[in-house]
Amino acid sequence: MHYEGDIIRPPSEAGSIILQATVGCSHNRCTFCGAYRDKRFRVKDRGIILQDLDFAAGHFRRQSTLFLADGNALAIPQGELVDLLTLIRARLPHVRRISLYANARDILDRSASDMERLRRLGLQRVYMGLESGHDPTLKAIGKGADSAEMIRAGRQVREAGMFLSVTVLLGIAGMEHSIDHARATARVLNRMRPSQIAVLTLMLLDNTPLAVQSARGMFRLPDRPGLFRELRALIAGLEVEKTLFQANHASNYFALDGRLPRDKSVFISIIDRALAGKVNVKTESMRGL
Repeated sequence: MHYEGDIIRPPSEAGSIILQATVGCSHNRCTFCGAYRDKRFRVKDRGIILQDLDFAAGHFRRQSTLFLADGNALAIPQGELVDLLTLIRARLPHVRRISLYANARDILDRSASDMERLRRLGLQRVYMGLESGHDPTLKAIGKGADSAEMIRAGRQVREAGMFLSVTVLLGIAGMEHSIDHARATARVLNRMRPSQIAVLTLMLLDNTPLAVQSARGMFRLPDRPGLFRELRALIAGLEVEKTLFQANHASNYFALDGRLPRDKSVFISIIDRALAGKVNVKTESMRGL
């Protein structure tokens, strides 16, 4: 397989075929993200993609899922993406699910029928970074969409019959707006109705504008108890049905993994125990991205 740079994929795609269809991220302006700052976004050459599909057909016959990298493969123009999904179905007929990262703008640039067509061709799962439902925070971190657009994009994915996984980022609003961020994010998720909510905790990366702001005293990350209270406020505000909830990423200080609303009281109890110092939490050296 022809991979350029570090390849980032969701934890749940660990067993998937990773096909790098694009390089970098088409937006690449989020102040907290350093993943693609050394890459200029482009769609990879069709010939290279065909070679990788042929390699996958010969070597990855047991994998039934495929993830399209890099950071925002839905930025591929609709006609080209239809062609790519058609090629995947033809060359990898054993693949039952295709997934990718997508941002709100690229979802909203497509019609409902466009999204339904992609789903019929195998695109079954979309990972979308919400990060926050708090509009001042979304503007501050350069997400490129406000909460109303995030809700519309999420609903469009769900209405197309796709699995929607939404990422939330603890700490991204700083100390000043921590609880406002948590409560607003819960309200957005309630309206979006994702299939899965994945919670990560902000880790400041040296190559990002947010780290520079922090070094200059313009941004203050909540301390551990503050992050735990933020997580508690988020979960307390969630009113979703049959939703996977996972705060078990390597960046988190302790893990939560279950379903809402079934496990809501259990999650809150664990957080309260963590606030009381009765839960073993990771040291900083054990956290990672």
